[in-house]
Amino acid sequence: MIIESIELKNYRNYKELHMKFNQGTNILYGDNAQGKTNILEAIYVCCTSKSHKNAKDRDMIRFRQDESHIKLQIRKNRVPYRLDMHLKKNKAKGIAINRIPIRKASELFGIANVIFFSPEDLNIIKNGPSERRRFIDMELCQLNKLYVHSLVQYNKALLQRNKLLKELLFHPEYEATLDVWDMQLATYGREVIGFRRDFIYRLNGIIHGIHEKLSGSREDLVISYEPYVKEEEFEEILKKNRSQDRKQKTTLTGPHRDDISFMVNGIDIRTYGSQGQQRTAALSLKLSELELVKELLHDSPILLLDDVLSELDSSRQNHLLSAIQNIQTLITCTGLDDFVNNRFQIDKVFKVVDGTVINEN
Repeated sequence: MIIESIELKNYRNYKELHMKFNQGTNILYGDNAQGKTNILEAIYVCCTSKSHKNAKDRDMIRFRQDESHIKLQIRKNRVPYRLDMHLKKNKAKGIAINRIPIRKASELFGIANVIFFSPEDLNIIKNGPSERRRFIDMELCQLNKLYVHSLVQYNKALLQRNKLLKELLFHPEYEATLDVWDMQLATYGREVIGFRRDFIYRLNGIIHGIHEKLSGSREDLVISYEPYVKEEEFEEILKKNRSQDRKQKTTLTGPHRDDISFMVNGIDIRTYGSQGQQRTAALSLKLSELELVKELLHDSPILLLDDVLSELDSSRQNHLLSAIQNIQTLITCTGLDDFVNNRFQIDKVFKVVDGTVINEN
């Protein structure tokens, strides 16, 4: 799959923009705060309906404008697709596939698979569990529509249960209705846990060899899924912890509190790893994600690298650059440095200056 072109209107610092991409390596360079990341973000938003930064729709609309429009032309298995995303300040976003409006953002998943890699992702190991859960959710949602349904239904049930827990302070007679939400939460929660377990199991089978190469055979990395509760015990524990949930006015048990462990030579590097170990493991995780997508879809994802190369030493840069051969890649950087020019084929170069993009070849 490849992105052929993108058009932006009133998106971030772009009044209007039209870019055509090469199916190989595309470099976007320029000083900081000129709009390079905004282009990658727009691609990600159009393919997933969400910003990689978790930004709200209104924050992505150009200053003093009420709407923003992203149009993406994609080709998948020689079939063209047009994706349109209308962001609105005070209304829900509008989405269309091949000019036909869709009701649910989840209908986007499966058309294009994009992997976004930014400097912030290098901190995924040392940061909190919520970022690791987000990593699981964003990739699994692109790979598995059944997971999307289970996660959406689980989050709806969780929202309603938490709302009810707050209302019980004023309406204790509503407590019996918790049984309904417990049943729904357990039903969809078990599905979410099962999908996540399989996903991490598959990733673990890939990441070992990748990390071994990155660490020069010095480290053995094992990642494991850490569900907050076992599937078969979920509903029972919800009932058992109900009094505590009532006190806290929130649901304390479930996959919304899951995590992933990263063990290097038997040591949990989330807590005890050096910064170098954590960053290497994060890179291994992203490269494993890349390989898993190719394995499951029998196609290459679109790779978005946002100023990541400058954060890696030369050895890790080489491993990353060797992994992106034959994959459409968009790379942002501050300059056409020697390490970019000399190490791999550059197919198209764009210079980004204050919301203006200049095609240099």
